[in-house]
Formats: sequence, C-alpha cells, structure tokens
Amino acid sequence: MGIRNFRPTTAARRAMTGFDFKEITKDKPEKSLTAPLKRKGARNNTGMITVRHQGGGHKRRYRLIDFKRAKTDVAATVVGIEYDPNRTCRIALISYVDGSKAYILAPVGLNVGDTVISSETADIKPGNCKPLSAIPAGTTIHNIELRPGKGGQVCRGAGAAAVLVAKLGQYCQVRLPSGEVRQILSNCKASIGQVGNTDNENINWGKAGRKRWKGVRPSVRGMAMNPVDHPLGGGEGVGKGHHPVTPWGQPSKGYKTRHNKRTDSMIIRRRNSKGM
Repeated sequence: MGIRNFRPTTAARRAMTGFDFKEITKDKPEKSLTAPLKRKGARNNTGMITVRHQGGGHKRRYRLIDFKRAKTDVAATVVGIEYDPNRTCRIALISYVDGSKAYILAPVGLNVGDTVISSETADIKPGNCKPLSAIPAGTTIHNIELRPGKGGQVCRGAGAAAVLVAKLGQYCQVRLPSGEVRQILSNCKASIGQVGNTDNENINWGKAGRKRWKGVRPSVRGMAMNPVDHPLGGGEGVGKGHHPVTPWGQPSKGYKTRHNKRTDSMIIRRRNSKGM
C-alpha cells in the first residue's frame, strides 16, 4: 500500500498522485457477492435534485459487505484483497470452512491466507469480530455497531479507527475518530484493528475530470453568483462582512444542526469540546 507519482506530461499530471495497488491480489469481484447499482444523480422519486454536486460517475456494481458478521464461531480464510469502487477502503474476500464466501472491510495487517473469525472468544488480531464486552480496554476497533444485530455503522472509511476507552456495566465508552466519546451497548459487535488504505487522505486528484469519474460535479462559489441565486451573490467587487450561508440562507459554518435528543445522553464528550 503506497502512493505513486506520475511523470509530468501535463500540468495536471505534475501534482497528481495515485495508489500503487500493491496490496490488491484479486482483479475481478466475486459475482455472487455483487448487485446492480443504479445511478440516481442525487434526485428523488419526483426527479428533483435533493443533494447538490452529485451526478455522473463511472458505471459500477455494488459489493455486498458483511457488516453484521453474524456467522459466529466459524473460521474463515482470507482469499483475496480487492478494490471497491464504492468505498475508500479495500475489502477482503473471505471463505468459511463450510464453503460460503463474504466480503469484509480489510483492516491494516490483514493478508491473504490469514484466518478471521467472529466469536466472543476470538483473539485480538486484525479482522476478528467480538462483542465490546469481550474486547480489552485500549484496543483499536472499527466497524462498530450502534444497535445489537444491526451491523457496523461507525468507523468504516479508509484509515478510520476508534478506541475502546472504558467498560461500565452494560455500556462501553468508545472514543471515535472525531474525538467524540460515546456510550455504546456492550453487546454490540466491533472488528479489531484500523481500517486499511490509510494513505487515501494523502491522494492529490490532480484534475477535475478525475473527480467526475467518482460522480462529483462542480461546485460554484456563492459570491460568484447573482443575488437571485445566492444570498452572497452580486455586488461590485469582493465585499466583506458576509456570513457563510447556504443558497437558502442557513448558516453553513459552526451552525449546529443536530436535533437527535433521543441519543444525547449517549454522548459523553462532544467532538468539538476541549477536555473531558
């Protein structure tokens, strides 16, 4: 796993970097573990754009990832490490002793031929899955459930990792990558280790077209628009005193949008707070 540089044949190519894909061992995905993925262009069922700056992108198939790790106490062998166009991390194809196969997120240190298992008595090694109650405090974890049996929802991106801080009764305290400390039920599962492809954040895309391949459309600054299109638009020259807002007037920097009072008690420390 590393970053490769390109020969400066064009201006964009000079700064562009990419992956060397040395960790990839399998070119084609397992067909039985893929599904069609229709591009919706960020539009809802009435055809209206609900998310801006999305559309296009390369045609791809979705890889069915086993976030639940529900097959317990059955060992599996890592058959290959694959590229997944739908996520920033790599995925690992595992084969169970009963012949069934599945995809899991590939953590740092997981190689072809390694054995992984989802069990309460599993060893603390990358790729294994255990309930939080059976994981020692201070362990690095990823793919963490928020509800028992729902499947991992937290720490699934490239390089993401959380730390199990403490275990208090039926809850465990987990420090997330944002710095937030959160209480999670101790019978929720988590995978051991840090999500792989840690160099993803260091990639320089180099040109706009490369982002279009990923389905990202151009974004126009509000100050470059007309007053009819944006609250920051219009005016002679560059003005000062503007507060950053969306095209619909909602503050866009530092404005708190969380309204989930149901889980407020689960947050021990906010991600933007200083100190415990």
